[in-house]
Amino acid sequence: MRSPAHRCRDIERQAGYLRPEHCAPPPPRARTAGMWFIRDGCGIVCGVITWLLVVYAEFVVVFVMLLPSKSLAYSLFNGALFNGLAFLALASHCRAMLTDPGAVPKGNATKEFIESLQLKPGQVVYKCPKCCSIKPDRAHHCSVCKRCIRKMDHHCPWVNNCVGENNQKYFVLFTMYIALISLHALMMVAFHFLYCFEEDWTKCSTFSPPATVILLILLCFEGLLFLIFTSVMFGTQIHSICTDETGIERLKGQAPSWEKTGCREGMRAAFGGPPSLAWLSPFTDLSCERRPPARVHVAPRGDIVEEDVIEITEAP
Repeated sequence: MRSPAHRCRDIERQAGYLRPEHCAPPPPRARTAGMWFIRDGCGIVCGVITWLLVVYAEFVVVFVMLLPSKSLAYSLFNGALFNGLAFLALASHCRAMLTDPGAVPKGNATKEFIESLQLKPGQVVYKCPKCCSIKPDRAHHCSVCKRCIRKMDHHCPWVNNCVGENNQKYFVLFTMYIALISLHALMMVAFHFLYCFEEDWTKCSTFSPPATVILLILLCFEGLLFLIFTSVMFGTQIHSICTDETGIERLKGQAPSWEKTGCREGMRAAFGGPPSLAWLSPFTDLSCERRPPARVHVAPRGDIVEEDVIEITEAP
């Protein structure tokens, strides 16, 4: 008698019964070579809000706190530091949003592709019923991106993209730089309040005292909120890299079926090479260290759960 799990699975027992006409062939490479961008309304709005919040912080820091300062050295140092970190944060956001996170070719569950795997009789592979793809090991389907993503950690609306194998570095850098500029902004707000209390409020800013207070309080609230949020996300991502376990895998609580790597090897794979200043740059890609291609997950029939499976048997 079949278990309940088998009732919702489509088990294909021969490569000839794959019904390849039900799976669209993978799109030509020329069509997928362009920029990766998810057309999701919520994600686009969240991405625009992220940029607007950084622009607002930039406005308050420069025009409310730094330009009215009497110390030129203080203004130059903090202006250069804040603007540099903000530029790196926005560049990391763009790379995280516009980088293919590791999408599996859509519609590759065809007879020819299955036969090219040269599976032995009795072996099975996972097939995603939503995007009709043969799923590599540790790949998960994203309902927003409508693709299976290799080593998918989660879908983040703030970057309008999944966080996966190919863009996790940029997401980590984005959270780190946002946390740093938030902390820097909070420190400057504290110093500016002390400066305004000691001096005349009409001289410590080019805006009126009520407007200055409102702008500083809003920046303080924004900085505190984003400092907490991005610090938690940064720590979570580093923990996931060091433990070689994505957020989805951790939520499922399943025993790992892969050989886990150590923290150092995980960091090298996520950031694309040995420790260097390139780790901190959103302008370097992951090609500096060649990673092994994702393998198609093959397992005994008794280990199959949830996904559609294709089982290979000897032809009669």
